[in-house]
Amino acid sequence: MNLKSYILMGIGNTLRGDDGIGSIIARNFKDRHWLSLDCGVAPENFTSLIKKNRPTLVVLIDVVEMDLEPGEFRIISPNRINTMHLTTHNIPLSFLISYLEKLTREIIFIGIQPKIIDYSASISPEILESSLKIIKILRDKKFNLINKL
Repeated sequence: MNLKSYILMGIGNTLRGDDGIGSIIARNFKDRHWLSLDCGVAPENFTSLIKKNRPTLVVLIDVVEMDLEPGEFRIISPNRINTMHLTTHNIPLSFLISYLEKLTREIIFIGIQPKIIDYSASISPEILESSLKIIKILRDKKFNLINKL
């Protein structure tokens, strides 16, 4: 078995426009050092993979309403997650992160400011452009390039 030290959990609903960008990043990010998981709207269903791999780093990516320009992204500290407006999930992300903290050395949550979250919308160009930047940051592990919120 090839265990991974780095795990990406892309979160989102691809049927709701920009809300799907976490999933889209996970689908498009390929790197031999990473396990990339498209978690959809139920990231808690993937915790067994985290437990099995015991990675040194887990990165979660989801859209977050942060009152920024569409496509801007930030690292959000775990203690701020409860105060942020996140998309609909089966359980609060703060619970998931609290559980994951017991399974890994470091968790980074990257929030992306959406433009449109609607069942009739496709992914906004600003969000797609940001996804390419985030993929490069993931590949290079240069998280210091992301501003914190």
